[in-house]
Amino acid sequence: MKKRNKLPCVVSIAGSDSGAGAGVQADLKTMAAQGVYGLTVVTAVTAQNTKGVDRFEVLSAEMVAAQMDAVFTDFPVAAVKTGMLGNGEVVEAVASGLRKYRARNIVVDPVMVAKSGDSLLEKDTQQALEKELFPLSAVITPNIPEAEILCGEKIAGIREMKEAARVLHAAGPSYVLIKGGHLQSGELMTDLLYDGEQFFYYRAGRVFSNDTHGTGCTYASAIAAQLALGLSVPLAVLAARCYLQSILPCSPGLGGGCGPMDHFACRR
Repeated sequence: MKKRNKLPCVVSIAGSDSGAGAGVQADLKTMAAQGVYGLTVVTAVTAQNTKGVDRFEVLSAEMVAAQMDAVFTDFPVAAVKTGMLGNGEVVEAVASGLRKYRARNIVVDPVMVAKSGDSLLEKDTQQALEKELFPLSAVITPNIPEAEILCGEKIAGIREMKEAARVLHAAGPSYVLIKGGHLQSGELMTDLLYDGEQFFYYRAGRVFSNDTHGTGCTYASAIAAQLALGLSVPLAVLAARCYLQSILPCSPGLGGGCGPMDHFACRR
């Protein structure tokens, strides 16, 4: 019998997006494009499209834990990406499962607000994220609005990004990646990575597009995939950033609002 080549396995622990531009749907497409096998633990179901989120329902912590048991007892998980978790009970269940199975290469995308501006969590979630998940993570990936919520301070430029990174690193993650796309900085964007001692800067030309739904999910999933493939965090961020830059201009032109990207454009 021919020996099978085992693909690295990466699990997305996140919400479902009925428009398939973000959430576990975007994560699975990203992982496939990166050459890893994507698994899912669904934490919430959203009714959303390119125009916004109509409603969402968070699954029970017990159901989330059962999915984690099913995945981790049968698949050799090499990396984890968390996204929308919904409430504190789910965060605690996820953190407990990650500790139970000694998960590694954990990428925490602290999803708080959808691209449309709709809130995607309940009030107790932020404290649970900081207490339970941040200390387990290889890297957390807040955007500017999320970093402002987590730190309680406005971020207007690189100086404030660096200070926010220091504050967030004190919560326990190995690395903090603050994504600078929301800053009004002209044609150049800067993402900042911090490991507690050194800052890494990732600068790229701004891609002007209305179809950016799911960029945060895609970025974090690509980082997790690259960690599963053996890259260090700084190199995984670089590879994920290059991937995102390559697909941002490639939109299938779907929906009447902020549309999705073509996750496989770079492979065509």
